[in-house]
Amino acid sequence: FSLLLKEENSIFFYIKLSLFFLSLFLSLWVYIWKNCDPIQMTLKQLQSFHPITTNFQVTNNSTENKICLIGAGFCGLGIGGSFKRHKIDFDLIELDSNFGGNWFHGVYETVHIISSRKTTEYKDFPMPKDYPDFPSATQVFQYLKNYVDHWQLDKHMELNTKVDKCEPLPDGKWKVYLTKKTNSETKHEERIYAGVVVANGHHWSCRMPNYPGEFGGELIHSKAYKRPETLVGKRVLVVGGGNSACDITVEAARFATESHISMRRGYWFLPRTMFGVPLVDYISPWMPVWLQRILIRFFLTITVGSYKNYGLETPDHKIFEHHPTINSELLHYLKLGRIAPHKDIARFITGTKKVEFVDGSVTEVDLIVCATGYNIGLPMLEGLIEYSNGIPQLYDGMLTDKYKNLYVFGMGQVRYGAGPMITAGAELLSQLILIQKKIHNPLGLLFKKIGSKPIKRTGKSADVIVDPHRIFLDVKIALKLIRFLPFIESLLMKFHRLPQK
Repeated sequence: FSLLLKEENSIFFYIKLSLFFLSLFLSLWVYIWKNCDPIQMTLKQLQSFHPITTNFQVTNNSTENKICLIGAGFCGLGIGGSFKRHKIDFDLIELDSNFGGNWFHGVYETVHIISSRKTTEYKDFPMPKDYPDFPSATQVFQYLKNYVDHWQLDKHMELNTKVDKCEPLPDGKWKVYLTKKTNSETKHEERIYAGVVVANGHHWSCRMPNYPGEFGGELIHSKAYKRPETLVGKRVLVVGGGNSACDITVEAARFATESHISMRRGYWFLPRTMFGVPLVDYISPWMPVWLQRILIRFFLTITVGSYKNYGLETPDHKIFEHHPTINSELLHYLKLGRIAPHKDIARFITGTKKVEFVDGSVTEVDLIVCATGYNIGLPMLEGLIEYSNGIPQLYDGMLTDKYKNLYVFGMGQVRYGAGPMITAGAELLSQLILIQKKIHNPLGLLFKKIGSKPIKRTGKSADVIVDPHRIFLDVKIALKLIRFLPFIESLLMKFHRLPQK
């Protein structure tokens, strides 16, 4: 400051003063974000923010003090681990015959994760260090099995059980209607639970496109594709530009007679690695999204060039406005001529296997694989949750403003690496369940009154794209402030912003 004051009458004074405050701002920015790295943050760090401790366990077989956790997929298992740590008793209800969700019934045999091992693992149970950067489906499922064994989640699990309906009760508890299937019989059951957590996942309600005409060949959704033998000897057209679409198109380039891909717009295709390191591992939490976009576009300009050189359209959206497509082989096979790119489908030529595209071109194929995504659905909560443009209206992505003890988990699509987000979100969920016992109104209503907004779609995407670094920062702040919620509620009730109860 003494140096600045010596030049207080010169232009250099203002330049140096501006640089001083700029450096102060940048230092503060880095300080805030440096501990919000999904790769580096540990479970111990998440738990250090003054957790609430309440024993939720019961000593009898009654479910009235338990949480009904619906779904034993990637999200549901992570929540189960958090419940075990916080001594929240629960039943884990799963429709399928095994746990794992999409990793049990939805992925094809040859798939590998597109995010790295470090950004996919749960933070309370790291993947084995001898796993590759991009583990296979078999390795991921074995990891989930080890996670179940580690937290003894099988003791809470009920497989082959469907939750038909959840009904709120006046005292804040929930009546849950179940259908249990065995080899010999189907049994219907009603139970009372202290609360309900829905983690039924994304990848089960297939979204199929609708084109004029009838296709004379075979038409399936990408979820039905399991192994390369399905493609052998066929002319294959894959519809879509996401990760599944590109993976199956590349497999068709290897095993099918012909491989075609139809995309209605341009997409950003990002490589799995950069300089031998998984691309997502380069993204630091202090880097704002606009800077991430600049760096990735610079790298793509050098290594890939214009997408038009591959017969593809220029992307019509910014990077990360859609779920990124991470694939290092699609462009390679396009250049080898093993994949033929096409624009969007205009119609099927009825009575034939021919497909006409919007540019007027026509091709004949035997098999069409629609990698066109999934619908978000909460059938067990029908009539209880409002929707906007197909997205459930949930405050902070988890809470409804109408009912206590109801939580929906995992509605957002993380840009990359779900495991650390699940661990962080599950810690917050456990704290919310415990603090709700001290709150008179639904937590969603309280959050609404203090400025929380429902989740919504991102850009032109059909999904809710979530920034993992933003989630980590929000969770850290929430875990710090959650203990003050009873006091905040009392103030809002005092000034008649919340109902007196």
